[in-house]
Order: sequence, then C-alpha cells, then structure tokens
Amino acid sequence: QVQLVESGGGSVQTGGSLRLSCAASGYTYKNYCMGWFRQAPGKEREGVAGIYTGGSSTYYADSVKGRFTISQDKAKNTLYLQMNSLKPEDTAMYYCAADSTPCTIVPGPEYKYWGQGTQVTVSS
Repeated sequence: QVQLVESGGGSVQTGGSLRLSCAASGYTYKNYCMGWFRQAPGKEREGVAGIYTGGSSTYYADSVKGRFTISQDKAKNTLYLQMNSLKPEDTAMYYCAADSTPCTIVPGPEYKYWGQGTQVTVSS
C-alpha cells in the first residue's frame, strides 16, 4: 500500500515562495503517476500539477503554469512542488496523490493513493 506524507506548507505573503514535499513509501510498482491537488474552502478540488515517475513529462493547470514547478527525487522517493509568486487565491489545502499504471499525469479523482494534506495560506 502506497503511503504519502506531505510537508512544507505554511503562511506566506503575496509574492512569496514555498516548497511542498511528499514522501512516498510502500511502492509495489516500478512507476506511478503522481500529482498535487488543492482544495480551498467551498471550492472543488483542483489538480494543479502532475508527473510520471518513469519519465520527464509534466502537467500544470493554467492557474499555476509559470509559477509552480513539480519535480521528483527518485532516490528519496519524494515529490516536490515549488511554488513561486504566490497569490491569495493559492490559499488551500494541498494534497499529494499517486496512481498506478496505466495512468495519466493530468491529476484526477481516479488517483488511488492520497496524503493527508498540508495547508498553504497566502496573505495580501
């Protein structure tokens, strides 16, 4: 069973940066699709970035393109989300999720494994 633990959330001012981490364990397949989601109060969950652990392809939602970067350290089984130029509308609970192949790097509700989330708050 894949287990995912997020960290790195916090409070920053507009224009600031944060780097989220997602430590993964319990892999049973060689590669997975992994992604970051976020959900703000009263809003639907949004997939913001995705990556395939066996390649270099990435996906970004339009709302974060050019500001967020998803990356991985395969040796550490850790997924990252570097968030720059943060805006108040980025405030949300951020979740790491993974799906076994066949899968898509466009993060969606079909992803099988989920972390507990880490809160990001951006103040104006």
